[in-house]
Amino acid sequence: MRKNRVMKKGLGRATLEFKRLKYFIAVAEELHFGRAAARLEMAQPPLSRQIATLEKEIGAQLFDRARSQIRLTEAGAVLLDRARDILDDLDSAYREVELIGRGGAGRLRVAFVGSATHGVLPSLIKSYRSHYPHVDLSLSSMNNAELERGLIQRDIDIAVARPNLQGDEFRSMALHHEPLILALPDNSALAGQSLPIKLADLDKETFVLYPRRPRPSFADHILKVCEGEGFTPVDQIFAQDYQTAISLVSVGVGLAMVPKSVSNSPRAGVLYRSYEGNNPGTSLTVHARRDNRKPQVLQFFDIIEKYTRKRT
Repeated sequence: MRKNRVMKKGLGRATLEFKRLKYFIAVAEELHFGRAAARLEMAQPPLSRQIATLEKEIGAQLFDRARSQIRLTEAGAVLLDRARDILDDLDSAYREVELIGRGGAGRLRVAFVGSATHGVLPSLIKSYRSHYPHVDLSLSSMNNAELERGLIQRDIDIAVARPNLQGDEFRSMALHHEPLILALPDNSALAGQSLPIKLADLDKETFVLYPRRPRPSFADHILKVCEGEGFTPVDQIFAQDYQTAISLVSVGVGLAMVPKSVSNSPRAGVLYRSYEGNNPGTSLTVHARRDNRKPQVLQFFDIIEKYTRKRT
C-alpha cells in the first residue's frame, strides 16, 4: 500500500514538473507574465507563483525582473533549450506509444512453410505492408512442427501452415486452397509426352517427398493421395524441406507432387504438369495464439479477411 502511495506521489510530482516546464516556456517565449497567463488560459498570480517555485527548486533565477520588460537570465536561456527538448521528446514518446498501441508501429513476427512463398502469401504481406508501413515485419521459414512450437513458446506471432496446425489454443483462418500438380525433371519421359499424365501410372516412379521429419507431414498427405489411386510409391526419397525437394527434382532424382502455386516461379530443370486422378488439393492456413491480442496480430487477420473476400 505504501509503495502504491509513493508511486502515485512520484507520478504526481513528475506531472507537476512537466506543467511547470510548460509554464516556464510560455513566460520565456512571451517575456510577459500577463501574455503568458492568457496563452495558458490561467490567472497571472498562480503563474507567477509556479515560476517562483520552479526557481526555488532549481536554485537559480530564471528571469531578470529588474527592468520594465523581463528578460531570461543565462540559466533561464539554458533551461529554455533543455525544456523544449524534454517536452518534444515526451510528446514524441507519447505519439510513438500511441501508434504502437493502435498497431501502426511495433513488431510482427510471421513464420511460414517454404512453399507458401510461391502463392498468395507474398501478396498478403505486400498488402499488410501497404496498410502498416511502420510495423517492423519479421519473416522466417519453418516447418509445421517449428511453427507450432514457435507459437506455443511465443517466439512468433503468426504461423502460416500447410495444411494446418492443431490446438484449441490457436486462432485459425483458412487462407488458400489449391490443387496439386507434378514437378518433373525436364528430361523425364513424362515431361515430353502429349497424353494426360495419370497418377495411377506413376507407381514405378521415384517420389521426392518432404519434409523428412517430423511426421505426419505434407509427405504423408502425398502418400495418402497415392493410396487413393491404389498404390504406394516403391521408391521414396525424403528431403527436409520444399526447396531441397525441388532441387532434387531439377537434377533428375525423381518427381514430386507440389501445390499448383509453385509453378508461378519457374525453376531450371523442372517442368510442371497437371495430372488425372485423385487430387484433394492442399491448403494454407494462418494461426496465432488466442491470447495474443497484439493490435498487429488482430490487424493481420483483418487483412486476411479483406484479402480472401476480395479473391472470392
